[in-house]
Amino acid sequence: MNPILWTPWRMPYLTGEEKKDYEGCVFCAKSSADDDASEYVVVRSEHVFVALNSYPYNNGHLLIVPYAHVASVEDLPPDVLTDLMQTLNKALAALRRIYNPDAFNIGANIGSAAGAGIPAHFHLHVVPRWQADVGFITVVSGTRVVPDTLDTTYRRLREAWDE
Repeated sequence: MNPILWTPWRMPYLTGEEKKDYEGCVFCAKSSADDDASEYVVVRSEHVFVALNSYPYNNGHLLIVPYAHVASVEDLPPDVLTDLMQTLNKALAALRRIYNPDAFNIGANIGSAAGAGIPAHFHLHVVPRWQADVGFITVVSGTRVVPDTLDTTYRRLREAWDE
């Protein structure tokens, strides 16, 4: 018998029903949103904000996004770069506190040929990793299993951010 994994929460994403009606850039819309919780914006600093990735590779998959709408990191001034890296350090500390990952992937896809889903607005991905997070399901069927909800991850990160 073949096992079946039911993921009904993915259907609105697959059919396009879940997509919010953002005018223009999704990150620019998130940066000016009134309700951080509905946009999963964990924290804001002077030049960047941190948000959960709505379609994470792993629990705690964060995006660090400059408010400036630029396509590449070299377009950011030094004060924004400093804030970006200091925020990255805080993100790593918060993720270590609540998830105790074995490692992290930190990266940016600059340009659509590099895999950027939103190539016009530079952002960093921060992905917690564990030795066992690539199990048989990923190897056998190309399926990713994320064991926690975005709402729970958001709540835990907000609580841990300033500890």
